[in-house]
Amino acid sequence: MKLDLVDVFANRSLSGNPLAVVRGGEALDTAQMLALTRWLGFSETTFLLPPSAAGADYRVRIFYPAGELPFAGHPTLGSAAAWLAAGGVPARADGVVQECGAGLITVRVTGDMLAFRAPPLLRGGPLNDAERAEAIRVAGVDAADVIGAVHADNGPGWRLLHLSSAQAVLNAAPVATAPVPTDVGLVGAWPAGHECQFEARAFFANAQGRLVEDPVTGSLNASVAQYLLAHGHAAAPGYAAGQGQQIGADGRIAVTIDADGTVWVGGRARIISRGEDLTL
Repeated sequence: MKLDLVDVFANRSLSGNPLAVVRGGEALDTAQMLALTRWLGFSETTFLLPPSAAGADYRVRIFYPAGELPFAGHPTLGSAAAWLAAGGVPARADGVVQECGAGLITVRVTGDMLAFRAPPLLRGGPLNDAERAEAIRVAGVDAADVIGAVHADNGPGWRLLHLSSAQAVLNAAPVATAPVPTDVGLVGAWPAGHECQFEARAFFANAQGRLVEDPVTGSLNASVAQYLLAHGHAAAPGYAAGQGQQIGADGRIAVTIDADGTVWVGGRARIISRGEDLTL
């Protein structure tokens, strides 16, 4: 087995979301994959496997410390980057096709930028009063700053709070612990002239119920873009978003919106270490 380390969505060196990618782990069972994920301590670890669906270049299983996810964003870009760096050649000219729990996901490659096509939401629509109140409590935001509260579930069960400004997002003071699972995202707009149009933050409960802030989150930014597009806050050709400032990261997400409304979530995925032998 081989282990790759990838820095995803970084705006500068070692400023994105780290990902561990395991190649050649076909003999590992689910318990072993989860145990390794917890031991490594990253927000996610992925396992590249031979494809089982027609049209897929590879299959990936995505784990976070509390279990397995059908889809996640930075693991998608990082896994595609690791697969390509290991000599993978896409069957299609228009991009890499990843098989995961959410189905087939297309990843476009343009120079050093990768972008995944945002999958359809598993659940959308407004949060009910109790869900809204709990999301506000967990994120530690002022209820007066909330201008939208919706389900944004595309694998991780994100509950999204749209706040009145990017500064309100940065001012959020989340609680220390939360029930498992908890996935709460925030988004707010920067004033005109800022290098990013939006700022995002993402919080999830780990296996021990400790609330963790994710450095940069592709799945959340995908559902955020779909929400912003649907409600008239974003349009083609897209926008740039930042994430991770409050925990020392400097993430940059490039959202592209095609004329037909298709959303692509992109960023850089830099291989930090490739092909280290892994023995369990």
